[in-house]
Amino acid sequence: MGSTSKKLEYEDILLQLQVELVKLQKHVISNRDRLLIIFEGRDAAGKDGCIKRIVEHLSPRDTHVVALSKPSEQELGEWYFQRYISHLPTAGEIVCFNRSWYNRAGVEPVMGFCDKIQYARFMKTVNTFEDILVDDGLTILKYYLDISKKEQELRFEDRKTDPLKQWKLSPIDEIAQQKWASYSKYRDKMLLSTNHSSAPWTVIRANNKKLAHLNLIRDLLSRIDYPGKKSALLTVDPDVVIKWSSNAIKLPKLEK
Repeated sequence: MGSTSKKLEYEDILLQLQVELVKLQKHVISNRDRLLIIFEGRDAAGKDGCIKRIVEHLSPRDTHVVALSKPSEQELGEWYFQRYISHLPTAGEIVCFNRSWYNRAGVEPVMGFCDKIQYARFMKTVNTFEDILVDDGLTILKYYLDISKKEQELRFEDRKTDPLKQWKLSPIDEIAQQKWASYSKYRDKMLLSTNHSSAPWTVIRANNKKLAHLNLIRDLLSRIDYPGKKSALLTVDPDVVIKWSSNAIKLPKLEK
């Protein structure tokens, strides 16, 4: 009974937040705003699930989810940011990046998909690139979903046994546990070096999927003004939503 009650409570709160998302989209469309939401995180951290809850009831004409595959040979010869630019939101659009140019700050150096010079060039230029986008009128929200090593292992096992989730498994997932420490090192470098005033990072502790969904949406809605906002719905759990000063030299402890 308790489990059923909690599920109903989650679904009720989620529905209320999704109504707020529809209000937000109406404002974005009428105001011709451009909203870009970047989702990064550990493998199996729940990026797909969070994005699904956000876009579920939004207009498909004005909402786009971008999840690019590995670059082609032609794209490998281009400016690194070039293949992402055509997917940026135009006036009145909300775009969700399910992974983004930040592949070069985490997955690529860990897996050896870029060299040290390419990595250093990215880290040197990404803040300027985002500053240019924001100066041109984009709003950029960046979320990093973090889970514990044990939770990641459990989710990988679930993917292996659930026929509806096996498509999510990739060769990179298979060695994510082995490279846990390396991913942590590059995650920390990314969050500290690219957390700037134009586009700060927010970390979501995502061991509990439902709490992650609700609190990420609350945080998203709380950071943008729109008519009819029900602010009482948007109080985030500080144990789930982690923020820090842009001039901090050390991250708060992320894994729990």
